[in-house]
Amino acid sequence: MKATLVWSLAAAVAAASCLAATEAMAGSFNMPGNVLIADQFNNRVIEVDPAGQIVWSFGLGPHNFTSNSIVGVNDAERVGRNTLMAGTGIPAGADPFCKNSAGCMDNRVMLVDPSGKIIWQYGQFGVAGSGPNQLNAPVQATWTPHRTVFITDQANQRVIEVSVKTTKILWQYGQTGVAGSGFDQLNNPNSAELLDNGNVLIADESNNRVIEVDRNHNIVATFTAGGTVSGVAFASRLPNGRTLISDANNNRAVIVDPNDQIVWQYQTNLQSGSNANPAPTRAVQTESRAVLISDQFNNRVILVDKKTMQIVRQFGTLNVSGYGTTSTKEGLFAPYDAKIIGDYTGLTPPS
Repeated sequence: MKATLVWSLAAAVAAASCLAATEAMAGSFNMPGNVLIADQFNNRVIEVDPAGQIVWSFGLGPHNFTSNSIVGVNDAERVGRNTLMAGTGIPAGADPFCKNSAGCMDNRVMLVDPSGKIIWQYGQFGVAGSGPNQLNAPVQATWTPHRTVFITDQANQRVIEVSVKTTKILWQYGQTGVAGSGFDQLNNPNSAELLDNGNVLIADESNNRVIEVDRNHNIVATFTAGGTVSGVAFASRLPNGRTLISDANNNRAVIVDPNDQIVWQYQTNLQSGSNANPAPTRAVQTESRAVLISDQFNNRVILVDKKTMQIVRQFGTLNVSGYGTTSTKEGLFAPYDAKIIGDYTGLTPPS
């Protein structure tokens, strides 16, 4: 998902004065109920309390494209007290402060401790490739109980499972560098989740489908919401066997049953003042059966009650980008992912 980024020089100066990571605040860091947000074009991951106060952050803010930031971050999850994040990078022409004609790359998946120290990494900063320890636009990472990490390596058209201990690729779905819809092929995959049955659920974005594949590369189920989804950004399996899909190009989160019939949906662009095409990129169901949605180009994260269809909590301001170091009331910038700490319903649970 691309957007033209507009930001003031003042914000860039403020960002440069920020520390790469703030120390955990006593009594508030890693608290169940807090929300971890991948604040994409602010080049940071933040943890906020239910009131939106920032209690932890990693990254130097907008227009900082150094290895001390997490450039164009698309995904983050808490693993114990550490944070796993995917530095996707920013495409050429998206941000005028990015002077590199090839865009500002990151291409790392990394695990950082509460102080911001990198304690595990796959991929090399600023290097795009498909060889050992190389990635090309990694958009999502999932830590598994087996001490492996599933990495959705989008521009390489693959999902890989990497050993945390050896950093060797143990399994791959998708032919490296080949976009397609045939056997063992993907087209701009956007997420991968390990299911309880050992299969892998993949959001195959540009093929407009969600597929469940076994370890022998067979597709055992396909979900398209009756052929209606477009630009699938994320998918997760719910406890009742249904599948929650982030249908970005249709500006909605949608739940389908095992027969691919729509049983629930919520559109994020119907509120007065909304961006016409906010392209929500991540929808995650909580234990309370609410749905947390990263409403990307509306510059907000919302928690929606599934029964009443009402927004019960919001982080960021509707369709207004911003940056600040104390609260989400100061703004977010195209948040791509959000998860409630201690609440991984529908997601691969970290060990």
